[in-house]
Amino acid sequence: MKEWWRYRGDGKPHQDWVLPDAPSWRAFAPRQRFGDMARGATFQAEEREIDLVNAALMLRRPLLITGAPGTGKSSLAFAVAYELDLGPVLYWPINSRSTLREGLYEYDAIGRLQDNGMATGTPDIGPYLTLNALGTALLPRSRPRVLLIDELDKGDIDLPNDLLNVFEEGGFPIPELVRLADRAPDVEIRTADGGRAVVGGGEVRCSEFPFVVLTSNGERDFPPAFLRRCLQLDLKAPDRQKLIRIVRAHLDAEVAAAADPLITEFLRRRDRDLLATDQLLNAVYLLAGDSGRAPAGREALLDALLRSLGEAAG
Repeated sequence: MKEWWRYRGDGKPHQDWVLPDAPSWRAFAPRQRFGDMARGATFQAEEREIDLVNAALMLRRPLLITGAPGTGKSSLAFAVAYELDLGPVLYWPINSRSTLREGLYEYDAIGRLQDNGMATGTPDIGPYLTLNALGTALLPRSRPRVLLIDELDKGDIDLPNDLLNVFEEGGFPIPELVRLADRAPDVEIRTADGGRAVVGGGEVRCSEFPFVVLTSNGERDFPPAFLRRCLQLDLKAPDRQKLIRIVRAHLDAEVAAAADPLITEFLRRRDRDLLATDQLLNAVYLLAGDSGRAPAGREALLDALLRSLGEAAG
């Protein structure tokens, strides 16, 4: 029986078990939101990354980060929010159906129409409007919010160009509110982070441009006009010394001290396969202190934990 086994596979129900604390990269607080700032506490920044982050902040430009899966592209956004105390990260995951409107706001016209049929007068429009991640990031504030637009290269080919005008203007109109601006100049609506904001004159416009992180796995190229308006950072796979720092940041000293053979094996495999750093963390968490496992069983589990991300599932 392995020390960390809870499921025994013998078909006999038992309740004499508890789970240990989760690894830091898989710990979930009650009702934890994706924007939890503590996710950035363990990020290991290099000088070039620090330079580009500060340049993006100073120039009020989006930061486009490319790199293989697992190199820390999205983690950098959390690290900046955590260190500069900029509030929870606003998150917009991109897929092939994503549109600019989806990132800005949503309007429940059907809900308002249904409520109108049951009411004596037309209901206020505010409860039927919600600013989404990009829209919320562009609200006026004295300090910028952090916005993570994740995997932009998965989106429609026109999405980068659609973002250009919003990035250049630092704001956008909400047509449903513009039409009502004479009768309702200030409307309170919901925001992506669970709050509320007052929109005046039907337009959202930032006073400080948000710190925007766009990530890409390099699956396609972006238009030159879009690239010209971004700062670009290519994250390389971490070397041995950085992997050691990452392991030490996530795991206790005793486990981290036993991780060197697994780091060596991870680097050997990464030379020929596509692997992510969190796969190494999983392997260290389970195997660094598991000296009693038979060599064949240990190797089989290690193969499963360090399976190439480029390998098709069987």
